[in-house]
Amino acid sequence: MTRSWMAAIAAAGAATMTTASLAWPATAGSASSGNAPAGKAPGKGRWVLLDSEDFDRPLHVDGAAWRLDPQGKRSPWNVDAFDDDGEAWTKMSGPLFRKQLSTLNVFRKRVAFGRHGWLTAEVAALDKDHDGHPDSRPGLSTTTLPGGQKAARLSEPSWDAGVLIRPTHPLPPHYRVEMTLRGIDFGGKRHGTFDYNGRHNGYTKEACKTRYPWTFTGALSGKSRCQYHDVTRENGFYYMTILDYATPAPHGNPDIHFRRKVIMDGYYSDQPRWKSAATCNPKTRKMYRTFDGTFNGVNALFARGDKFIGGADNNISTEYYAKTACGNASLDKPYGPGKRFSGHLTSAELQPQLLPKASYRFAVERDRTGYTLEMSGPFLHIGQATLRVHHDFIENGRPIWHYNQTPGEYDGRFDRKLVHKGPAGTYVTKHTWPKGSAYPDSFVIGDPHLNYYEGEAVVDDIRLYVPRKDG
Repeated sequence: MTRSWMAAIAAAGAATMTTASLAWPATAGSASSGNAPAGKAPGKGRWVLLDSEDFDRPLHVDGAAWRLDPQGKRSPWNVDAFDDDGEAWTKMSGPLFRKQLSTLNVFRKRVAFGRHGWLTAEVAALDKDHDGHPDSRPGLSTTTLPGGQKAARLSEPSWDAGVLIRPTHPLPPHYRVEMTLRGIDFGGKRHGTFDYNGRHNGYTKEACKTRYPWTFTGALSGKSRCQYHDVTRENGFYYMTILDYATPAPHGNPDIHFRRKVIMDGYYSDQPRWKSAATCNPKTRKMYRTFDGTFNGVNALFARGDKFIGGADNNISTEYYAKTACGNASLDKPYGPGKRFSGHLTSAELQPQLLPKASYRFAVERDRTGYTLEMSGPFLHIGQATLRVHHDFIENGRPIWHYNQTPGEYDGRFDRKLVHKGPAGTYVTKHTWPKGSAYPDSFVIGDPHLNYYEGEAVVDDIRLYVPRKDG
C-alpha cells in the first residue's frame, strides 16, 4: 500500500475526520442474490469516503501528447511474458510473431486526473500504416448529461485501440470502489437486432477488423492481417474489474485473462460456441438461454486460482466461478437444471435504452474474508434492484486467483506449472502463484483490449471508500 493511502486511511479514523461516513443504503426495491454473507448486505457496513471524482472539472486527456511505446522490459507499459511483445509469443510461434508485430506501432497516453491525481486514464491506439500517428482517436472527455451535470465520455471509435480508467496507486487492503454508468454503446442488441445506427454489434462496418497479431498461441502462419479472426461478433465493456498488478493499460487481449481477480463485465457475442450459455432472471431466479435475451448482460465472476482453461485459451486464462440469484456454477462444467447450460453464466441484463435518465452502479468490496460484487439499477425482468454476491478468498477449497496483496496472506498451496503450446514451440510458466508472492489490487473501467471492442460509454462518478475502523 502506498504512503498516500496509508495517510488517508489513518485520517479516516481520526476524530477530526470531516468526510462523511456512510451506512451503505439498499436501493429501493432491492433484491440480494442471497450469496452475500450475514453482515455483508447493503446497509450493514460503515464506510468513509476516501476519494471521489464527479467529473465537474474539465478533463484534459484528449489534449495530451501521444507517446510511442518502446516495447521491451524498459517500457513503462511492460507487464509480463504475455504482454504485447512478450517472450511467450515468440517461444510459441517463432520469429513470425516479431515479424508481424513489426508491422505496427502502439501509441499511448497516461494521464493522471482527479483530486491529487488519484485516477489515471490509459489510452492506446495502433499505428498500422507506420505513418507516425495513431490510426484512430480514442479518448476520455467531459460531457454534459441532460440534467446539466458533467460526466466522462469514454470514446473508442475503432477496435484497434483501448481506453480505461484505473487508480493511480494500488487500492488499500480493505475498500469499496464503485462507479456510476449513465450510457453504454459497446454492442449488444437494440430493438431485437445487432444491426442499428449503421453498425453491427456496435462496430462500424469496414472490413478487416481482426485480432491480429495477438492470439493465445502467438502468430498464425500463412495468414494475413485480414485472415485473422474477425472480432465484430464479440463486443463488450469492463464495468468494474480488479486486476493483480498496479498499472493496467490496454494490451493485446490474451494477457488480461491471466491477470483478473474478480470481474464485472459485459461480453456481447452470438458466436455458436456460446449457444448453451445462460442468463439469470433475478426476479424468477430461473436461468434462460443467453441467445433468447438481449445480449446486454453483466457477468459477475470470480477468477479461480486452481483451474485454467486449455484448448483455444492455451492455459493463458483462469477458469471462472459465477454466483447469481439463480444459483452458482463453476464454468468448467455444465450447470443449471438438468445440466443443460455451459459456458458463461450472466447475472442480469441491462436496459441501455433507459440511460442516461436512469443509471447503473457497479461496486467491488474487499474485506478480511474475500470479495463482494454488487450491481444496482433497473435490470431487465426485475426492475430496480441491487444484486450482491460474495466469495471468500478460499471457499470450499476454491481460491480467488492472486487474492493476496501481501505474502503473509497466502502459503503457496496453489502454485503450479503451466505449459502453453504453439505452432513453433512451447512456453512454460514455471510458477503460477509461488509462496512469497504478492499481488496489488487495481480496478479497470473501460476497454483493456488493443484488438477487440468498439463503442462509447458515459461514466458519472467514481468513488473509493474504506472502513471507518480498518485495523
